Amino acid sequence: MTYLADPVPASEVLGSLPAGIAPTRVLRFASHCVSACVNRRGDDCALVERVLTLPPPADARAVPRCHLRAKCQWWQQTGVDACHRCPAVTTATFQEDELATLVADPSTTPEQLAAWIAASD
Repeated sequence: MTYLADPVPASEVLGSLPAGIAPTRVLRFASHCVSACVNRRGDDCALVERVLTLPPPADARAVPRCHLRAKCQWWQQTGVDACHRCPAVTTATFQEDELATLVADPSTTPEQLAAWIAASD
């Protein structure tokens, strides 16, 4: 994954993609949290709690510069641990992945994820 030094509006890059390439296959889009999100619990994001249940990446190191960090809900809620998981977060999967499905499901608790991971080892 390559990180841009500065944000680029989607409108500036979408037209340069070859025909037939879905933008979500080659670009990462970022947006701000919304109050009506199914993962919202009061002022917190329940999704980041589920994501942090997953083992940290083996190559966790210094996080790249991120122009979203100052306003990032995950950063404000959990700090650098969220930054280490962020590159692995996707909105589309191209193969059946039970763990990814569980993480994305708002009704799944971190405890359920931990139990699933332990049972899979």
